[in-house]
Amino acid sequence: MLNKENRTKKIENRHNKVNLKIIFALFSILYSLSTSAQCAMCRASLESEGNVAKNEALNDGIVYLMAIPYILVAAIGFVVYRMFAKKKSNES
Repeated sequence: MLNKENRTKKIENRHNKVNLKIIFALFSILYSLSTSAQCAMCRASLESEGNVAKNEALNDGIVYLMAIPYILVAAIGFVVYRMFAKKKSNES
C-alpha cells in the first residue's frame, strides 16, 4: 500500500514525464516544419522549368502528405495509451 506522500510523488513524476513528452513532441513538430521534401525525380523535373512558386507548392504538398499518417498514428497511439492508463488506474 502506498501512503499519501508516496502517491503524491508518483503522480508528480508521471506529470513530469508527460510534460517532457509533450515538449519533445512539440519540438519535433516545429523543427520539422522547415524541411524540404522532394524526391530526386521531382526535383530534376522542376529545376529544369525554373518556376520557384511551383517548386515551393510541390514541397508544401509533399510535407502535408507526409505529415498526415504520422498525426494519425500518434493519435491512435495516444488513445491506446490512455486506454491502458485508465485500465491500470482502475486496477489499483
